[in-house]
Amino acid sequence: MLAIVFAIAFFASTIGAICGIGGGIIIKPVMDAVGAADVATINFLSGCTVLSMTCYSVIKSKVSGDSKIDPKIDTPLAVGAAAGGLAGRQMFSAVASFFGDANIAGAVQAGTLMLVTVGTLLYTLNKEKIATRNVTGAIPCVAIGLVLGISSSFLGIGGGPINLVVLFYFFTMSTKRAAQSSLYIILFSQAASTIAAVAGGVSNLDVALLAGMAVCGILGGIAGRAVNRHIDDAAVDKLFCCLMVAIIFISGFNVVRYCG
Repeated sequence: MLAIVFAIAFFASTIGAICGIGGGIIIKPVMDAVGAADVATINFLSGCTVLSMTCYSVIKSKVSGDSKIDPKIDTPLAVGAAAGGLAGRQMFSAVASFFGDANIAGAVQAGTLMLVTVGTLLYTLNKEKIATRNVTGAIPCVAIGLVLGISSSFLGIGGGPINLVVLFYFFTMSTKRAAQSSLYIILFSQAASTIAAVAGGVSNLDVALLAGMAVCGILGGIAGRAVNRHIDDAAVDKLFCCLMVAIIFISGFNVVRYCG
């Protein structure tokens, strides 16, 4: 099982670094599907893996001088996402408490993720036909970031495709520019969510598993950056769409599994 989980973490982090989706959208539903742990533990492990990958990717881009981050736009987005990450974590806890059954909470999470992914795929396939905006100003950016943080934390995916759609539509970013911005936003939101989770106490956690997944996250970040430098925006978009289709089917399987 460890080998499977580490492979999932590495593959997800590699794809996440290429597309700017963090990797949580792969790790979360796939680990749910293989029954690697309970819902809360998977959320935490996924978040820590995403955090390690985004931390490496953002720092490496800055050091290498190829960072496309615009502090006037991306930093307010990231700050809003950090606050939203904390709120989204509380929302998921409230849903879990309301149903009183971890499986039902997992089904709600998986079903919501499936719907969000369908919407993301449809937008991506038709984005050339959709007029975009150029939002500016710290307050609107913080507000948008807040929504991103809430949704990503609630779904346990650390950001992912939701970020890209929002960045495409509200800021008219190119695919690779959006990927870097998304990773920067995910870094802030995931750091806040992870710190809050640790402060609240994490039970039944295998430290060796956590460390291994974090290392796989960094290795995936290295591999993803290497691949990203050799492909264009069109190839990234195709990879992203194929991934969305896979996630839709996996999330649907998880809904059935949790409700079964």
